[in-house]
Formats: sequence, C-alpha cells, structure tokens
Amino acid sequence: MDTKLFQEAALVFIVLCIDLQLIVVCFLPPDSSPDASYLVFTYEATDFTPAQEYDYIIVGGGTAGCPLAATLSQNYSVLLLERGGVRSFDTNILYENMFLAPLLTANEEDSPAQTFYSEDGVSNARGRVLGGGSMVNFGFYSRAEDYFYENSGIDWDTNDVKSAYEWVEDSIVTRTAQLKRWQASIFNALLESGNVPDNGFTVEHIEGTKIGGSTFDDSGRRHGAVELLNNANIENIHVLVHAIVDRILFSTTETLAAAGVTYHDSKGQHYEVRVRSGGEVILSAGALGSPQLLLLSGVGPISNLSSMRIPVVRDHPFVGQFMADNPRNGINLVIPVTLPDVGIRVAGITEIGPYIESILVPTPTPHLEFIPFLGSHLPINLSVGVIGTKVSRPLATGSLNLVSPSDVTVSPSVRFNYYSNAEDIRQCGNGIEIIRKMLETKALEEYKFPDYNGGRSFRFIGPSLPDDPSDEEAILTFCRETLGTFWHMHGGCLVNKVVDSELKVIGIDSLRVVDVSTYFHAPGTNPQATTMMLGRYFGFLSSGGRGVKQNNATNNDGTMVNMEDHDVAVEDDANAMVSNVHHISVNEEDAGLLPLKSMIWNVKCLRVNLC
Repeated sequence: MDTKLFQEAALVFIVLCIDLQLIVVCFLPPDSSPDASYLVFTYEATDFTPAQEYDYIIVGGGTAGCPLAATLSQNYSVLLLERGGVRSFDTNILYENMFLAPLLTANEEDSPAQTFYSEDGVSNARGRVLGGGSMVNFGFYSRAEDYFYENSGIDWDTNDVKSAYEWVEDSIVTRTAQLKRWQASIFNALLESGNVPDNGFTVEHIEGTKIGGSTFDDSGRRHGAVELLNNANIENIHVLVHAIVDRILFSTTETLAAAGVTYHDSKGQHYEVRVRSGGEVILSAGALGSPQLLLLSGVGPISNLSSMRIPVVRDHPFVGQFMADNPRNGINLVIPVTLPDVGIRVAGITEIGPYIESILVPTPTPHLEFIPFLGSHLPINLSVGVIGTKVSRPLATGSLNLVSPSDVTVSPSVRFNYYSNAEDIRQCGNGIEIIRKMLETKALEEYKFPDYNGGRSFRFIGPSLPDDPSDEEAILTFCRETLGTFWHMHGGCLVNKVVDSELKVIGIDSLRVVDVSTYFHAPGTNPQATTMMLGRYFGFLSSGGRGVKQNNATNNDGTMVNMEDHDVAVEDDANAMVSNVHHISVNEEDAGLLPLKSMIWNVKCLRVNLC
C-alpha cells in the first residue's frame, strides 16, 4: 500500500476520532465493525449529479430496496434514491443493547425512525435511513408461513424463493440456538403452557415454540438490509441519500408508462432522472411511502385526487386502501433482577391465531426515564419483561390519504381501524389467555416478588390481565386500553388491486411496487425476512429475459455514459475531498465508528465515508 495514502487516511481518521471523543469506539477490533463496502457508490444527493438515464430507478433504500438494487445491479445500471441518511455507524442503531433507542428518539425531522400517529390514536414509526426498517427494528428473523405464499396472489417459484432467502441469510443473519436467561425463560414458559412442539432453532414458520434467526450477531451488532448492498456490482449502481422523490414522471407516447422521477436534495435543489427503454421505476418506499407517491403522481382514486386538485394520470380506486397493522397487546412485568439480554429470539406460533413474543427492557434506559409504548412510565433502575401477543392476520383494514397535495415530506394520514372486526378481538383474547397460562408456569416463577402475606406474585407496570378470562367485556377493554403496534403495517398497493402478480402497477407500463405495501397481511412473525427475500426475488424477476447489459447509463442526448467513468468525473469535480473532507453526511456521532480498514480501503471515497 502507498505510504502517503495510508498516512492521509490514518490522519483523517484519528483527527475525526479525537474531535468526536470516540477514540475507544474507533479502535474496535475489525470483526466488530460493520462492513461498509457499499459506501464506495453511496453519495450525498447534494454532492452528486446522476446520469440522465438508468435502466432502473428504485425509490426507497429500505428492507426491500437494498436487496432489489444489489440484485439488479449485477447486469443493469441502477439508481437507488433514499430519503434518509447513512446511520450504519450510529451506536443507537449498531448495537443490540440500544435496540429501543431508534424508536425512543424518533421524531418528525431527521431521526432514522420517523414517528407518526395513526388516526386511531396509536403511535407508530417508519424507517428513514439507508436500510429502512431493518435498521431500527428488534432484529428477529423468520420466514413467511405457507398461507402467505398461497394467498399472496403471486405465482412463486419455490426454488427461487428458497434461494433468495438463503442469499439474505448468508449475508446478514445469525443462527444460534443459545438463549440468554430471559429468552430461555420465555421459551420454557411457552412450552410449559402448552404451546408445543419444541421446534428448537429454525428460520421456518412452524406451529409451536421456536428460536428464530436474528440480524444481530452473537456480539450484539446489527446487520441490516443496507449490508446487502455490499453484494452489488459497484460499476453499475449509484445510491443517493437525502434524495427525496417528489413525483413519478410519465410518458404517453404509445401507452401510459413511467418515464422517470423528480427528486430534491437536502438543500432544496431539484433533479430529474429518467429510465431507459425497457427499464422501470420501482417503488420500494414502504406501506406509507409507496401509495403516497402514487397519489402525489396522479395515480389513485379519481375522487380523492380531484378533491385535492391533483391532475389524474390514471384512476386507480384501490391505491391507499386495505391498510392494515398488527395489533400488539400484552403485559409488562417488573423483573426483580437486572438481566443482560434484550432482543427477541423466541416466538410462540399458536394454532389459535396469535403469535407470542417478548423483549427485556434493560435499565437504566439510555437517555430516557420512560418507555412510551409500555402504557405507563417506567421507573429507572428496573428491568421490565414485555410479553406481547400479536394478531397474526388482522381482518380490520383502513385507508391512507394525502394531507398535502404537493409536499411529499408531509406524512399522509392513515387509519388502520384496529379491532373493528370481531375476529381480531377474539385473537387478542386468545393471546391474553396464552400469556395467562405462561404466568402460571414454573419457568417464570423466579420473576415474582415476595408478598406481605408470605406468598409471591408478579408486579406489573400498566394493566395486569383481566381477572376473569370469561369476561368478554373486560377482555375487550384490555385489548383496547393496551393497544400498541409491532410496527408491521402493510397494504395500500395490494396484489390484484393495484399491482398484478408480478407487482407491476396495473395499467401503467414500466412501473412496479416491491415492498410491504403489496402484502394483504404481514408474513410470518416478523415481515423483514420475507421483505428482503422479496427484493432479491423480484430483482431476478424484473430483469428476467432481458439479457445482460453493459454497465452504463445514458445522457439526454442519447450518448452512453460508462458508470465507472462517470464516477471518475464526479471524483475529479471533488479534488478537495481530503482537504475539505467532502463526502456523505453521516451523523457526527456515527463518524468515529468507521473502521480504519474501510478508510484505508477506499480513501478516494471519503466523500461517502465520514462527516
């Protein structure tokens, strides 16, 4: 390695670490640092002018968008546009013992998880970071159930599905059958209460009690969907962060077709980029983002669009409809000892509908003295075991509507109509009964406190279970009063309603939706596994039969632009990159976490590594 190059890299690295007072974290051993190879082709939108045309433009660099972009880039030019930033080195995201922090610090402005309230009055959050929801969730990894595939409206190739899952798992999923104390107790309590058989470790969705995979490794470090971008062909892909897509552009020369998108950067500068003939615009912006963008672009119910004076491109009555979210209910047990484990590793998959999962909230909780979604304030210096029941396939659905007819940064309004269907309430009641039986097991006996009368009992934060399991009114009240979310919202662009079996928008060429908005229900116990598989799977399907293309994009005049030459040209425009440290906007607290090996590996790409 060139000595001067090494010295420059090391100098920038050390100065930044000192400035941020994060030297200890900076010098983590290499195996504890995230693989940030994707930063080579990742740019701040303000600092990069893309080619005028690409084979594929993907809107949303989240749980589906990252594997989709990586797959398509093997043979085609890809532009991936993400509204959030790079937060892969943020300790609040990177480590499992901080797994609640992204949700607890979520806001409307710039956090990696963006908060919103549904019209039902339930607090919720959506990802706003490269890697999407996979960067701010609890990491549990489990494949979809057979029911999902059989009723999805998609004609799946089972071999390709299996291959897509395995590609994801080989990259970012940890498989371990070892459980820490709290998760082991939950596992045993589920079995003891009758939720059998014992399925041990499996990523498959099997009735009974199981240990699932995790996107947190054994050292507690997260591996989100963003790391799937490391599998991309670096000569064929550009990833822009803080690139907010405003509209889809359409062409009506022959048939109605998507022609490109307009987007703006963090400074308000607007850009237009188009897809080549035979290419596609693919929406992977999530359950809120994808239907919102269709509506803003004039694709949706004509009555809704007309009422907001949005020019109608195509009347699509079901855009934004059939929105659903899985209700979460449960209890919060005060734990008499402080335990080290926090994440989800165990799931109870029941024959009567609900799923059972649990997390342990460690204390003192970082930066905060209460956990809002527990239902009441959490005293500091106590550990809390949260045992939740999830309605697996809610029948209640709602709708999404625009709040602003022109500003994509204004979140749409959404109503899920939780528990408006009697079957959903019945499932909640079934889940409560399972939790009641778990509390009667020997496996959880050690978490009781001594009573004044010499006995032992649990201590609760928030409501305890209804005293009478046969009191339907009390159960209904409990379900409504403890209502929360697992952050598994879906719908708005359903298969056979908005998109066809290949996820192409019905009636519009060159436009596809590949994300959870196409789901009629959230697959498995957690949808992230299936959603990453979906991106990989439809990356293959989208490019099927088109042949292998060269790694180039196109200018407006039709001349070919080699992607690698384009990157060199951009680099030449940033000759001051080392002296000015001109690169991607990574949160300052994240910067010191970038491993030295990544700095040395690609010093010429400092524009994307630090800030």
